[in-house]
Amino acid sequence: MAAPFFSTPFQPYVYQSPQDAVIPFQILGGEAQIVQIMLKPQEKVIAKPGSMCFMSGSIEMENTYVPENEVGMWQWLFGKSITSISLRNPGPNDGFVGIAAPSLARILPIDLAMFGGELLCQPDAFLCSINDVKVNNTVDQRPRNVVTGVEGFLRQKLSGQGLAFIVAGGSVVQKNLEVGEVLAVDVSCIVALTASIDVQIKFNGPMRRAVFGGDNLVTAVLTGPGIVFIQSLPFHRFSQRIARAVTSPNMRENPKFFVQIAIFFFLAYVVIVSSLILTDV
Repeated sequence: MAAPFFSTPFQPYVYQSPQDAVIPFQILGGEAQIVQIMLKPQEKVIAKPGSMCFMSGSIEMENTYVPENEVGMWQWLFGKSITSISLRNPGPNDGFVGIAAPSLARILPIDLAMFGGELLCQPDAFLCSINDVKVNNTVDQRPRNVVTGVEGFLRQKLSGQGLAFIVAGGSVVQKNLEVGEVLAVDVSCIVALTASIDVQIKFNGPMRRAVFGGDNLVTAVLTGPGIVFIQSLPFHRFSQRIARAVTSPNMRENPKFFVQIAIFFFLAYVVIVSSLILTDV
């Protein structure tokens, strides 16, 4: 017997854009998707480094530093790139570029004009953009929202009136929050949300458990009005499960693992001692 139908406040994400501002693009594939964008003469795409998959022969590509990146040093400290690639069509004919998702992720086209010209995203959500889109990396300095991991205080803010493409893992749904409506979401499952939503971090257990790791220990309490996009499989959760499946059964049976750990701490000790000696000199 089939389960009874019930209504849900969540809807799958559907791209919407004003008809007079449609930019020709096509999203290819089911997982690890590629977005193919058609470029008219003198048009360009700004994308993450290493995301270009293919392009027509007339497209020129160059590395650029984004001046509006306000916290580029934070990105650099966490091993993230502070540059972008610019793909421009200088020729007289139309061209195309293919931008690939960096992992098993879906690509979401976002027309910022439909969201008030501003959207807050998780770190590394931005993939590429066309026309008027600025990417700023903002730091949430409120003590109540400081959690372990980059997701706790480093966010991407997309602003402007152009078309942006962001990535999300698994299935993606959106929730339209009414005024005063409250929704609790796992921090890592939030892909993006509008700036009108109030965000507060809640620890679902002792602080020591949150510091030393755990699943679903930190949730974000969202208060409307606004729109939030939720992903079912964040990349870090996916990678952690793979790492556990690969290393956990073999850790006791693989002495090489402990040798590698010992070498790592020895090299770290040598680096620290060497830096102290050089400082004293």
